[in-house]
Amino acid sequence: MKILLFGRDGQLGTDLTKTLVSENLSDNVELSAYGIKDLDLTHFDRLHDVIKHERPDLIINAAAYTAVDKAESDAELAAMVNSAAPEVMAKAATEINAGMIHYSTDYVFNGTARHPYTEESLTSPESVYGLTKLNGEKVVLDHCENSLILRTSWVYSMHGQNFLSTMLRLAAERDELTIVDDQVGAPTSTTALSDATLKLVQYFMLNGEFSAAVRGVYHMTCAGEASWYDFAKAIIAASEFSDTRVVPITTAEYPTAAKRPAYSVLSNNKLFNTFGIRLPAWENALAQCMQENK
Repeated sequence: MKILLFGRDGQLGTDLTKTLVSENLSDNVELSAYGIKDLDLTHFDRLHDVIKHERPDLIINAAAYTAVDKAESDAELAAMVNSAAPEVMAKAATEINAGMIHYSTDYVFNGTARHPYTEESLTSPESVYGLTKLNGEKVVLDHCENSLILRTSWVYSMHGQNFLSTMLRLAAERDELTIVDDQVGAPTSTTALSDATLKLVQYFMLNGEFSAAVRGVYHMTCAGEASWYDFAKAIIAASEFSDTRVVPITTAEYPTAAKRPAYSVLSNNKLFNTFGIRLPAWENALAQCMQENK
């Protein structure tokens, strides 16, 4: 089976590439992976031509415009990468009878819930980033029936720019960190995401498609919930900077260009009930991530 991966150089794409070329797949999978230096996703004709040339059985789109605050003033580019490019991918996938896996975000919700969002919960993004990602979901589902949308949240790894790397950098520079404590979600490592995605790839290999019974939207996050403050405390406690103080503050005390959902925990029950996939608790995934990179 041939897989075409977009977003190879991003934090998720980096781990997906490692996972998809692992020993248990190497004899059965041919992987072509494109990063930002290989292909500008806003060059839509070129993107379409690459897909038609590669003729994969499965497209995995891990590429995205993820600068949440910058997107508020750069809405056109965010829409091109998060909505228009996935539409090109989805249409091309249908032309060559390929399947597609596309990642989305908890920011499609407005954060007013007080219990985990399900895939059937009403979407209502309050940021340009969230809106462009929601539009990306819709165009993929509209133009490629043989597709899965995987909504995840608070993605981090030991490479790339993310909350974990930022906390470690700041802790090396400061004695005290002030972190928002009234936004709650589920920190999710790229390792956990990649391992779970591998199981979906294996399902596709076995069945040759995502059958009508399983196609659609799924939530894929680590188990449990935390505030950014909780997440930061756990990072610092497990690091060499454990003496750094972590102080809780409110969202109002840390204004940003884009509005974040106050609560964006996602229910993963559909993923487990359909595929038997369950990601680890966020605390365990964080411990694994930091231990593997010591």
